[in-house]
Amino acid sequence: MAKKELTIAEKLKQLYQLQLIDSEIDEIAILKGELPMEVDDLEDEIAGLETRVNRLQNNVNDLESESSRHNANIKEAENLILRYEKQMDNVKNNREYDALQKEIELQRLEIQLSEKKIRETRAATGNKEETLKAAQERLDQKKVDLEAKKVELEKIIEKTNKEEDKLRKKSESARKNIEDRLLRSYIKVRESYRNGLAVVTVERDSCGGCFNKIPPQVQLEIGLRKKVIACEHCGRVLVDDQILQVGEEATAE
Repeated sequence: MAKKELTIAEKLKQLYQLQLIDSEIDEIAILKGELPMEVDDLEDEIAGLETRVNRLQNNVNDLESESSRHNANIKEAENLILRYEKQMDNVKNNREYDALQKEIELQRLEIQLSEKKIRETRAATGNKEETLKAAQERLDQKKVDLEAKKVELEKIIEKTNKEEDKLRKKSESARKNIEDRLLRSYIKVRESYRNGLAVVTVERDSCGGCFNKIPPQVQLEIGLRKKVIACEHCGRVLVDDQILQVGEEATAE
């Protein structure tokens, strides 16, 4: 029995159905492409925060070490003052007394300077610790977000892989029913655009792909489905929004 020749309307319907299937595959590809990027971005942000936290912690440690050195300087100066004061009990002349008095004054100035440095260091340490705490909290939160995003990614990939395999089989099956000339043209146009649209409906009197206006006469011809009509601006095949109902009317009758 000879195979029934399809009408132009039926060919357009098949072509549009293939476009709908391939568009679903494209959406999955976009989703799968975005999620790993989000995970990568989070991992990069966490790495940057870890570097920041480590740097801030080192700054706090350095300030604490500096404060300890100033405390040690104060202790040393206090010991020297005690020693000089004891020596003053045994001075033999005014020159020795004045020299010791001068040394004591120098050590007292040293203590004052170290105390000032300690106050400044403590203030700086407090500021750094606040910044460190905020950075650590942000880091902890980002790690929680990353784990959640990884779980989400694994679930979506598992789900989309099954859905994508199913859709690809439908696409392959649909392509077998489309004549070679139309399929080659479809593939060529589809590969020309990032959104992968080669067959589009007329929406608001415009091409659903490039959004240029479609003249009323051309819209009428598209609705008659007597020939394959491409948009003169972008080359996409144009179909009316009732194309999927082709064949259903006859079945209903």
